[in-house]
Amino acid sequence: MALFRRGKWYWTDFSVNGQRFRQSLDTADWREALKREKEKIGQAQAGKLSVAGQSFARLAFTEALERYLQDRAVHVVPRSHRSESDHAKPLRESFSATPVSRISADSILAYVRERKGKGISNVTINMEIGILRRVLKRAKRWSLIADEIPRLPERRDIGRALAPDEKLRLLRIAQSCPEWQTAYLASVLALNTTMRGCELKGLRWGDIDLLARTLTVRRSKTAAGERVIPLNADALAAVLRLRERAKAQCGDSISADWYMLPHAEGYTKPDPTRPMSDWRSAWRSLTRAIECPTCGQLQSPAETCANDECKADIHELKSPLAGLRFHDLRHHAITELAESLASDQTVMAIAGHVSPRMLAHYSHVRLDAKRQALDALSSKGSRGSYGTNNVTKPRPERVPLSQVIERNGGDDETRTRDLCRDRAVF
Repeated sequence: MALFRRGKWYWTDFSVNGQRFRQSLDTADWREALKREKEKIGQAQAGKLSVAGQSFARLAFTEALERYLQDRAVHVVPRSHRSESDHAKPLRESFSATPVSRISADSILAYVRERKGKGISNVTINMEIGILRRVLKRAKRWSLIADEIPRLPERRDIGRALAPDEKLRLLRIAQSCPEWQTAYLASVLALNTTMRGCELKGLRWGDIDLLARTLTVRRSKTAAGERVIPLNADALAAVLRLRERAKAQCGDSISADWYMLPHAEGYTKPDPTRPMSDWRSAWRSLTRAIECPTCGQLQSPAETCANDECKADIHELKSPLAGLRFHDLRHHAITELAESLASDQTVMAIAGHVSPRMLAHYSHVRLDAKRQALDALSSKGSRGSYGTNNVTKPRPERVPLSQVIERNGGDDETRTRDLCRDRAVF
């Protein structure tokens, strides 16, 4: 074991189990160097320090980041890899040629302060620090500074459920503009199937069974998201409209491998062999759109009305849908399922993965719906318009409940309401 100075920093050179470790201690103080040397030896004995880590730590951050992204690409889907590469850009600009071994807690905290000063959200900063953390872990450096880098607080709201008038407004506005038709049809499907945006983009025509009126989600965010969803009347109508559009754009012969929402949708030659990338621009426009209170013209927010004959002052107008995320439509659909008193099993069978926190929230929604139903019964009794004399009398012509349950194949909590709505009369 040797402690020596090179330039202004102290270095250590020691061996553990026949393996040699030679590293900079990044300090000019001799006492601090002794302390860090003991920590290094402890890490080496615990298997947390390796020669490979030392080699990677000597790389410039830009080169180390490129190696990390290349190795990461084989473990994630292409879209996740693109997202991670985009979030790595400010890291590359900030740390650039700095050796990975020289990245300290102080430099990371300074980076966080800089990003916050530019108005970047905590979620985005945490994602960027997450990339930096994984690079430093590979270099066996993160454990030295982990306790000094706290995670920024993030919003933990479950989602937004629409009021009835907001839902009607969303569908009315989305349907009013030809450029928003894809976003409109996607909204209808999300509101009637609980599907995520990524699940909708991955749907192929082979996943749709028009005879059985079902669609199959074959690829989702989680394994539990792979499921079969029945199509109600609104969802089926949206699918048929998409099918008509596909025939008009690509001919009557539709391949089962084609995507239901094709790439470059809305252009002269959409590519059905590739999925749609996004409808973000259309979604942002339709959720921010306002209606002039004077002439009623639908338009983007502005200082004055776009109608030359009106020119009313609309600078204070804001759409009630502003800030609505497309993912909130899934939350709204699940909320409506809970309000219909569907069981947890039914909700999870339709929606796929639902976190325990969300299930607890929907349980409260379900309880409120039950309370309102019982309050309605109580109000009927107080008006004298509800009696139990005839209701409680046995009806021999009805099949006993136990027989109905046996025929339907389960108890009332695990069935949908349609299965037990009609009972046979003998």
